Amino acid sequence: MKILSMVALTFLSAALLSPIYADDLKEKQKDVLEKQEEVKEKQVELNKANKEVSIERAQEANKSMQQVSRASKITGAKVKNTTGDGLGDIKDLVIDPANGQVVYAVVSFGGIMGMGDKLFAIPWRALHWTSPKNYYVLDLDKDTLKKAPGFDKKHWPENSEKWEEQREALGQFYRVKP
Repeated sequence: MKILSMVALTFLSAALLSPIYADDLKEKQKDVLEKQEEVKEKQVELNKANKEVSIERAQEANKSMQQVSRASKITGAKVKNTTGDGLGDIKDLVIDPANGQVVYAVVSFGGIMGMGDKLFAIPWRALHWTSPKNYYVLDLDKDTLKKAPGFDKKHWPENSEKWEEQREALGQFYRVKP
């Protein structure tokens, strides 16, 4: 009889308590589903942030690649002012042997069919590349360029000391730091 009453009591408690456990289980399942949804939302946010970072990195890489060019592509390039007037073309580049950086673009201006052209050592920092139009821009009008310090084809500055003497004066004329 004792065993029978214990079995009856066990079945009775299971019958009475199972709805309570079921409700508790449903509540826990609901909590788990909510947490899973939060995790999915965070994953979407992280994926979006990662994609934005990847795009930024790709843009930076493209930008740095656009800042590099072969000298043969630069020589012969047209130079125009901000209003689109032609100021000449790049004949040569002057490199600082101490650091390997381009210091000047030598621009030919004036003359007729290459005769009587005057050469100008334009500080490299004063020129700006326009990638879709494939020319360099110098923020200077033609009349001002005619007055700029220059030299002819047969009288280039002889050595780095002569270039160095010109550096500060050219920087001031073209409004860039030497």
